[in-house]
Amino acid sequence: MSDLTRITAAALAEKLQAGEVSSVEATRAHLDRIAAVDGAVHAFLHVSDEAALATAADVDVRRAAGEELHPLAGVPIAVKDVVVTQGVPTTAGSRILEGWVPPYDATLVERIKAAGLPILGKTNMDEFAMGSSTEHSAYGNTHNPWDLDRIPGGSGGGSAAAVGAYEAPLAIGTDTGGSIRQPAAVTGTVGVKPTYGSVSRYGLIALASSLDQAGPVTRTVLDSALLHELIGGHDPRDSTSIPEPLPDLVGAARLGAGADLTGVRVGVITELQGEGYQPGVLARFHESLELLQSAGAEIVEVSCPHFTYALAAYYLILPAEASSNLAKFDGMRFGLRVEPTEGPVTAERVMAATRGQGFGDEVKRRIILGTYALSAGYYDAYYGSAQKVRTLIQRDFAAAFERADVLVSPTAPTTAFKLGEKLDDPLAMYLNDVATIPANLAGVPGLSLPSGLSDDGLPVGFQVLAPAKADDRLYRVGAALEALLENEWGGPLLAKAPELEVAR
Repeated sequence: MSDLTRITAAALAEKLQAGEVSSVEATRAHLDRIAAVDGAVHAFLHVSDEAALATAADVDVRRAAGEELHPLAGVPIAVKDVVVTQGVPTTAGSRILEGWVPPYDATLVERIKAAGLPILGKTNMDEFAMGSSTEHSAYGNTHNPWDLDRIPGGSGGGSAAAVGAYEAPLAIGTDTGGSIRQPAAVTGTVGVKPTYGSVSRYGLIALASSLDQAGPVTRTVLDSALLHELIGGHDPRDSTSIPEPLPDLVGAARLGAGADLTGVRVGVITELQGEGYQPGVLARFHESLELLQSAGAEIVEVSCPHFTYALAAYYLILPAEASSNLAKFDGMRFGLRVEPTEGPVTAERVMAATRGQGFGDEVKRRIILGTYALSAGYYDAYYGSAQKVRTLIQRDFAAAFERADVLVSPTAPTTAFKLGEKLDDPLAMYLNDVATIPANLAGVPGLSLPSGLSDDGLPVGFQVLAPAKADDRLYRVGAALEALLENEWGGPLLAKAPELEVAR
């Protein structure tokens, strides 16, 4: 395998800027890696070979002509298939959008293209981002590069697996309840959910509009900061976009890499540890806390009592918003259309046939839950009550951030489980997001980075949370812990992953 697929995005960017390597060479190396291993991993639903190489060649010409380019120009990237991409099939992992080729780009894709990053292709995901294992894709499972018999997390398992398998140095994910951070945790990668509204949602196929947020999936904290700065910032086409510039994320990551956290208060969330958490996950978490303390951080215990109700509130709010957002997939305007085999062809019967065939079981389950929660007579009891709990969770965060600069917890309660293990138990599947959901309900940013291997030899994630619009704190603390851990390990955690059997 070419070394160009092993180095960080920041290191590759430096080589490109110095003229030591061309973007065509770097892009070709990653396309070759995809060809070699993606038959086993299945991270990609579509690979854009020609378009990626054309972008790379254009960047090389412009760089040779002395044009000033974005720092990441020429560095390849993968994009989750829920992000609308002009001229490229975009399915959201669903049969109902099979073959749909969008006529426009999402704002973040526009920014990626304007900066000159070759887009390698679209990554696999749970259908409409509903899932924690990428087993609910209509196009087959994605496999964890650490163990091909295990899940890569979800819903963005394709993006995390692509980065973890060295098929892409950078990827875009989306996080509605943990769909960037939980896959990062179980694949040994870095994933960031930015502050809600700080990265445009224009062109994201909506699941739950008050929760969805796009963000970076990478192998290092610095790489995430570089990509976050590229895709973030105000967008007038998104009514929820924050009309303010991002803080200095790259500067915070570089500062944090010095591993000096003197004066930083780190709050350990009492409710996000203990029962239900794998012993090896908790062991790595507490070892990381000791490292942060050794770097000068002050460790304090904080209680967020309403986090106990976050999972229940989330699984009323998300299905309610999903049932509304997915109503447009009706067999009339775009995507799949299925006509009844018998009887009159009416709008209602076409809609029923299309949605019955086009949606998978998990999507149907959540639409039914959401429609029920919004129905007359139940709206206040279910949806209204869930929104009240959401307010209490936001207040818990506000009180906790008065005592601490950042909050921390394990990212996921367990390491990657085996494919098929939890498919028949939706509640067990939903519990994978117990530590990540509160951040989405409150709109605060969160970062997951690898904190070691559990007793089963699989990666464990460490989650850092910061107040809204203080994403730079994630990068300072995350980069410090990353530097401390890599000093302990003698290099990146991913270097410990078994090499993939390319002939599988």
